[in-house]
Amino acid sequence: MAVEYSFVNSTATSGLSELVSDHLKGVGRMFYIHSPQDTMLEGKPGIRLNDGITSISHGLLQECGRIVWRGAESYLYTWIYTHYRLIDLPWDNTITWYAAALGVDFCYYWMHRACHEVHLLWAQHQVHHTSEDFNMGIGIRHYLYMFWIHTESIKTLGPLEYVLNTPSHHRVHHGSNKYCLDVNYGGVLIIWDRLFGTFRPETDKVEIIYGLIYNQPSFNPLYLQYRSFNNWGDKFRAVFWGPSWEPGTSRLGEEELKVDVEKRDKYDVHLPAWWNLYLVSHYSIVLYGFFELAGRHMGMTPISVLIFVFYIIASLTVIGMLFDNSKYAPLLEVIRCSALAFVTRSLATSPGLGTALQTFYVASAMFWALNTLKLLEIKKFQTVTLKFSYISTTLT
Repeated sequence: MAVEYSFVNSTATSGLSELVSDHLKGVGRMFYIHSPQDTMLEGKPGIRLNDGITSISHGLLQECGRIVWRGAESYLYTWIYTHYRLIDLPWDNTITWYAAALGVDFCYYWMHRACHEVHLLWAQHQVHHTSEDFNMGIGIRHYLYMFWIHTESIKTLGPLEYVLNTPSHHRVHHGSNKYCLDVNYGGVLIIWDRLFGTFRPETDKVEIIYGLIYNQPSFNPLYLQYRSFNNWGDKFRAVFWGPSWEPGTSRLGEEELKVDVEKRDKYDVHLPAWWNLYLVSHYSIVLYGFFELAGRHMGMTPISVLIFVFYIIASLTVIGMLFDNSKYAPLLEVIRCSALAFVTRSLATSPGLGTALQTFYVASAMFWALNTLKLLEIKKFQTVTLKFSYISTTLT
C-alpha cells in the first residue's frame, strides 16, 4: 500500500509522466523476482506452466482492452469532469491523494461486491476465480497491491489483519468452500467488509479449495442462465440477481442450497517437454508482440491497432487450446502460423527478425499440417479432468 500511495503522490507533485512507465516496469520485475521466492517459501514444485501462462494471458487480454478503449475512457472522464465536477481539489496537496485513495478503495469494495452479486458482472469477473491454484501469478491481472496477497506462504500479519486486506483474507475470498462464498471483497482495506457484514476470517479447520464451485458445459454464461428459464421475470433475474440465485429463492440464493465442495483433483493436461517448449517459444513471441503494441500503439492507425489486438487474442486462444490438447487446436495452429508467415516480415522491427520469425512460423505450420493430415503420429496425452464431490445436493 505504501508503494502505491507514495507513487501516486510523487507522480502528482513531480508531474513526470515517465514515472508511470517505470511503475509498470516495476510490477513486471516484482512478478519475476517474488514469484519464485513465494514458491520456495511454500515448499511447492512451482507455478504450473499451463496455469501460469493462462494467468498471464488474462492480464494481456485485459491490457489489450485498455489499449483499445483507453482513449474513449479518458475522453468520457474528461468530459464529465469538465461539465459536472462539484468541487476543485488541489492536485499538489497530499491530503487530496490520500482522500482519493480512500474513496477509490471504498468504491472498489462495492464494485467488487457487485461483481459477485450481479450475474451479468460475475460473467466477466469469474475468470479471475477459475484457477485452482493460489499464487502470485493470479494477481497479474490486478492492481499492484493485489499482487502480493495472492500467496499461501504468508499466514498472518498480526494486528494488520484488522485493517488491511491480507493474504489470509484473500485466500478465503478465492475459496469455493461454502464458508468462503461471497465474502472479503476489500481491495487494500478490509474495514469495508467489517463495516458492511461481508467479512469472514480464515479457519485452520477447513482446507480451502480454490476455483469455481463447478464448471459449466459451455463458455457462454448468459446462454447457460437463459436456457432453463421460461418466463421473462426469471430471464431478468438470471442476469441481475446473484450467481447462486434459482427461481423461487432470494436475490443471492438460499444458503442451504449452496454447494459445499470437498477436496478434488485439479484439472491438468500432461504434455511432453517438447510440446511445452514449443508453446513457451510461441508464447514468448506473443509477449514480445504485445510489448511492441503497448509501446507503439499511439503512433499506429486504429485499424492497425485492432489487427494487432486480434493477433494477440487469436494467438492466446490457440495456445490455450494446445495446452488443453484440444482436437481442433492443430488445425487452428496451422491457420495461425500460416497467416503469420505471410505478414510477419512487414510487421517485424528489423529485416533479420522478420526472416527468422517467418521461417519459424512456416516450420510450425508444416509440422501441425502434417499432424492434421495424420502423416505424423503424435501420441495423445492423458487429460486429468476435474472430479467433484459434493456433500450437499447439486443444483439442477
